[in-house]
Amino acid sequence: MLRLPLFLSAVALCAAPVLAAAPDTADPYAASRDIVADIGRIVTPDGVQETFTVELGGARQVVNVRGADRANPVLLFIHGGPGAVEMPIAWSFQRPWEDFFTVVQWDQRGAGRSYPLNDPEAIAPTMTLERYRDDAIQLIEMLRAKYGKRKIFVLGHSWGSAVGLAVAAKRPDLLHAYVGMGQIIDFRENERVGMAWTVEEAHKRGDEAAVREVEALRPYPDSGAFTIDQADGWRKWAIRYGALAAYRPDANFYLRAPRLSPEYSAEDRQAWADGAVFTVKTLFPRLADLSFKDVRRLEVPVIMLLGRHDYATPSSITYEWMGDLSAPKKQVIWFEHSAHLPMIEEPGRTLKALINEVRPLGAVSD
Repeated sequence: MLRLPLFLSAVALCAAPVLAAAPDTADPYAASRDIVADIGRIVTPDGVQETFTVELGGARQVVNVRGADRANPVLLFIHGGPGAVEMPIAWSFQRPWEDFFTVVQWDQRGAGRSYPLNDPEAIAPTMTLERYRDDAIQLIEMLRAKYGKRKIFVLGHSWGSAVGLAVAAKRPDLLHAYVGMGQIIDFRENERVGMAWTVEEAHKRGDEAAVREVEALRPYPDSGAFTIDQADGWRKWAIRYGALAAYRPDANFYLRAPRLSPEYSAEDRQAWADGAVFTVKTLFPRLADLSFKDVRRLEVPVIMLLGRHDYATPSSITYEWMGDLSAPKKQVIWFEHSAHLPMIEEPGRTLKALINEVRPLGAVSD
């Protein structure tokens, strides 16, 4: 079993039955993918539906853009992980957004469809938060020029929330607003709070094997190696207790979605799994000291979409940080029946938040 942080171990497990097929074997999901593609096809006269490759920071990367009206504001969705690309999952939650935004999905360097486009050994040394941030800034500049926009929205999910928040801190002039979901504020604190909650839940359930296994990870995360095995050592229990998807012991309903994605072939799904392993093994040890705790002011509106049950990236940390933040506008929106995946756990409420609270900020900043 692959041992990866957040939900990447589940990515590998859910992808495995599909990825076991030989490269020349027909995709068993092809007919279903065609149906999903036809349902989701953008047919409006002023709509946009395209996928293209760009070079960002010297690495070739794949971008998908969808929307019913080019006049709508652009929303860049920055995926989580690291390496947990959400382009092949977006069909399951994104279509309603596309009536109100031109939505951009981006497979980051070393991940998803971008993974086979670059030599892993060549890009591995470049995989730092700062490089991902600058890739995102370069992409935003391209999107502004391509779609004739002065500013765009950024929504960062999970690992992507660290990238997105770094963009908001460095280049607020590019954004209408920054939206965080499964927000990461301080990586070591994230691990401390998540582990403590997991031990507490294990005690409540009488799951003493889980207690022993999680406690045995210490002194992680406070000292010693910051490794993938340690991160997965507590998360595998937390996920069973609903930390990733509320009231569920796993997120298979979400992670199996790529099998039906019109944007991803069987070959692409293989890249999805391989890129996730490569990215997280390379990048995770470099995140130990990632922290935004010293960021006290942002020059852009900030909205946080927080799952009440999220202990993959504990929402309490973000809520406390937001209390000290100074920004032109700041807002926390709670999702009472969500953990780490509000966009698919509570899709109607996510859409409502984007329409009522986020989109109007585009008119203000324009």
